[in-house]
Parts: sequence; structure tokens; C-alpha cells
Amino acid sequence: MLYFVATPIGNLADMSFRAVETLKKVDVIACEDTRNSLKLLNHYDIKKQLIAYHKNNERSSADGIIKLLKEGRDVAVISDSGMPVISDPGEILAKRLVEEKLDFTVVPGPNAGLSALILSGFDAKSFAFVGFLSDNNKHRRAQLENIKSFNGSVIFYIAPHNLKKDIKFIYDELGERKACLVGEITKLFEKKFFFTLGKQFEIEPKGEFVLIVEGAPEERTSELMSLTPEEHIKYYEAKGLSRSEAIKKTGRDRKVKNPFKNL
Repeated sequence: MLYFVATPIGNLADMSFRAVETLKKVDVIACEDTRNSLKLLNHYDIKKQLIAYHKNNERSSADGIIKLLKEGRDVAVISDSGMPVISDPGEILAKRLVEEKLDFTVVPGPNAGLSALILSGFDAKSFAFVGFLSDNNKHRRAQLENIKSFNGSVIFYIAPHNLKKDIKFIYDELGERKACLVGEITKLFEKKFFFTLGKQFEIEPKGEFVLIVEGAPEERTSELMSLTPEEHIKYYEAKGLSRSEAIKKTGRDRKVKNPFKNL
């Protein structure tokens, strides 16, 4: 059996009983960074064979993990903090396990995005998780294009060295919106900072942050829906999308596959 095991995002006491028991019983633990994982494992007196499983060796390491499973060994996968797969290594392995019809399960636990959403007090009935923005500008723009007209809260992960650059990019694409920046979640000096995208703010760029941004105003969405399909498409073309991309986006907004179907 393979276990994707959630680990604390700051406070070591958030490790669940089941997570500790699971890590103590498996044969091998695959870690995003063995040095970071050792701090946690030593704290709970867990001594197991460790292997590296990170974004730079995901494919080759997935092969090795699958080989271990086929040999009858139990493996746990952990990231440096939070839930593996969610903006952390593990997605490639999960897909391979499904393809190979190999058993795997999840030992749930802490998650920075959901914790920050609750701390922000923003709409939690409906939300979108973006995670880290891509380093590729075209892909970054596509990530935000998909949620421009979404009415629920939006969750971003931001590395400290990208803090101001990413927030400016989000403002450029989404416009002026209320936002909440959350850091050091579950730690002694947990902090949150409310501000408006596009306005000046000062915060020490230390540690990873979660940014919660309010959804698109209702009036903007209804305004788009009042356009004809062709006007709706031209709106997105004016934003830099190709004709085909604009048609797809218009279809998503109108919840139809072909925005011209009923004309």
C-alpha cells in the first residue's frame, strides 16, 4: 500500500495520530527533502529508510516507488509541509498508481490554503485554488484568465522572493479587489494582512504566503452575460486571447460548449 501523508504546516503538534502510526509502520518514506523531513521524523522517533521524491526527480522516483510496491513493500509519501500532490510533488505518482491499478490512500491533515481561507473571513462557500503561479508568463496569464469572472474566493500560494511581483501581476490581471495575505500559519507569530490589490502595502517577505483574493464582483459577471456571444468573445480578444481561446472562455462563462449554439 502507498500512503500520501499530510504533515504539519508549521506547528509540529498538528501531526495526527494516524499519520504517526502510518509512518511508523511503513517500510519506506519518500520525502520532498530528507533533511527537512528528518526534523519531523526525529521529533516523533520515527526511524525508517528514506528516499528522495521531489519535483526534479518525480518521474524517475515514481518508477522506483512503484517497483517497491510491486515487491510487497509499504511506502509513505510526505512533502516538506501540508498535503503531498497539492502544489507539492505527488501528482505524477498518483496518476501512475491509477494507471498501474495499484492501491493507495490518503492520510489527511493540515492544508495551508484552506487554513488561510478561514483566517481571511472571505467567502468560503465557493472558492478556487490556483496555488503557485507558473514561471511562464503565458501560462500565468492563462491561470488567471480561467478565474477572472469567478465569484468565489481565490487561493494563491506565493514564495517570499516573488511576493511583490506576483501580487502586482494578479492586480494587473484581476483588477482592484480586496485581499488577505496570510503567513506563518499555525506558528507562534501567525500573521494576516488585509489590503486592496493595486494599493501600496508593506510586509516582510519572510516564509511562504497564502494570498486570498475576493471573487469577481457580481455586476462584472452579469455585465458580460448581458453581451451578445460575439461581443462577449470580442471582450476576451481585446484582453489578448486568441479567437479560439476567447470562444472557449465565453462558453465557460455561459456554461455552454458552443456559445453560438442557440443563435
